Amino acid sequence: MIDAELHAAAEAARALATLTSARKDAALLAIADAIDASTAAIIAANAEDLERGHHAGLSTGLLDRLRLDEGRVAALAAAVRDVVALPDPVGTVVRGSRLPNGIHLSEVRVPFGVVGAIYEARPNVTVDIAALALKSGNAAVLRGGSAAESSNRVLVDVLQGALESVGLPRAAVQTIDARGRAGATALMQARGLVDVLIPRGSADLIQTVVRESTVPVIETGAGVVHIFLDATADAASAIDIVHNAKVQRPSVCNAVETVLVHRDSLERIVPSLLADLRAANVTVRGDARVRELDESVELATDDDFATEHMALELSIAVVDDLDAALSHIRRFSTKHTESIITTDMANAERFLAEVDSAVVMVNASTRFSDGGEFGFGAEVGISTQKLHARGPMGLPELTSTKWIVRGSGQVRG
Repeated sequence: MIDAELHAAAEAARALATLTSARKDAALLAIADAIDASTAAIIAANAEDLERGHHAGLSTGLLDRLRLDEGRVAALAAAVRDVVALPDPVGTVVRGSRLPNGIHLSEVRVPFGVVGAIYEARPNVTVDIAALALKSGNAAVLRGGSAAESSNRVLVDVLQGALESVGLPRAAVQTIDARGRAGATALMQARGLVDVLIPRGSADLIQTVVRESTVPVIETGAGVVHIFLDATADAASAIDIVHNAKVQRPSVCNAVETVLVHRDSLERIVPSLLADLRAANVTVRGDARVRELDESVELATDDDFATEHMALELSIAVVDDLDAALSHIRRFSTKHTESIITTDMANAERFLAEVDSAVVMVNASTRFSDGGEFGFGAEVGISTQKLHARGPMGLPELTSTKWIVRGSGQVRG
């Protein structure tokens, strides 16, 4: 059982909820400085995780997500400092009014309380969620999985030491990795002690949490991400965008997995696109019409179009028009991110209006679907649900609201 940790988190959350923005920012700056000062220890612990991961046969994509080097550790500290620069959402008035009887109403943002997170092979998530939780007045209970256990243990120790140095409770950020699968199960069943649970990782992990949790879940999603090259797509721009969306970091959820090509762009764009992708060691699979153009392309199956590869693998399908592209996306999308490359603004507006995904783009790489890129400092995850939060989740998405009623003796007749 993890009752002791959860009760400590609830007590810490009550303390955090009343902190001034200045005190929260001081804690975040202490965390950023502590991460910088502990770079060597963090990288050494991460090396242990990487070695275990290699022996366990983790995929290239998962190993890339797991890896921390000096640059990535510095980026963790920088992301925390970015959160300091963001406005504190707590206390923000969402709406308000004065009733005819003189009562003043205001709906204000308040912390959730205790935020739980279950994720895998992503030690950066440990820092991102802790920083966002702290700034929004929440305590965080983290289950980062066995793949990153050494990294997360050191990171949480660094975070807790920094919190303690500015007079805040260590229990404001906790890891239950040492509790193993039983700890994850207990976290999912901790309704009444944990206010919201956020899963990040594979589709299997996310669906397990959604299915088994009695705690309210903000569902993040796997990224079967699409780019549609319309009939009027500029060839050079299309190739650059697809290359960036697939190659820049293939192991992340906003990397493109399927490129849809209008039939009028097939011969104009695809040969050069295939050459570019092959030069970047991308394995390309295509439908029958792509194979007619280039017989060396492997035949794509429905399973390929439905898979988040998190690797240098890409599927290409040819469609007759925008309607066919929209139909393909409706069938295979995980409602994460989709982009259209076009100079036809009517088609662009239809795409934006009709694609039912959390993030929809025109003439841009899907790699921009990210809390940091959106100016959120960091992100809790990318929500693919429609309740409360959708898309990259930053500080406001870690708050709820409550109504404040100020009267002067009014009674209801």
